[in-house]
Amino acid sequence: MKKPSDRLTLLAILFAFAFVFQSCEQTQKVETKEVEKEVIIAPEKPEYFLLRPEVEKAYGYSHAVKIGNSIKISGAVSMDDEGNPTAIGDIEQQMKNCYADLEKILKHFDCTFNDVVKEDIFTTDMALMLEKSAYRAEIYKNRFPTGSWLEVKGLALPEFMVEIELEVHKSK
Repeated sequence: MKKPSDRLTLLAILFAFAFVFQSCEQTQKVETKEVEKEVIIAPEKPEYFLLRPEVEKAYGYSHAVKIGNSIKISGAVSMDDEGNPTAIGDIEQQMKNCYADLEKILKHFDCTFNDVVKEDIFTTDMALMLEKSAYRAEIYKNRFPTGSWLEVKGLALPEFMVEIELEVHKSK
């Protein structure tokens, strides 16, 4: 048999080890709670923009909405300030008119076409759109954004041949 003093020494070592282990575990729990307290995300308020307020209110949409660094821009069509179609029958001029309106919206948010990350184009004549699409190289000088091109049966008014919508990411 072992001596009682050896047993007491062994018990003392086990108690000391248990105490140290428990202290480390409690410290770790406290640190975890402190980190959890630091993760607070404040909600971001959307900023709405109307390019043609009367027209957009009549149709029930906002031309652009910015939340944080992201901006969603509704499809631009070739229209005047009263909402009447322009450049009827001329898809290339309609496309240029769309990009002119989109540029006004981008400037409102202090952005350029370099900030565009997604461009979706809807057209009633894909073959003609492809034929005239070289104009886009004048808009996107550095690189083209991602996106989709879709041929559709019709747009909001029968005179519209093209509609272009954008998504933008503006770095702070």
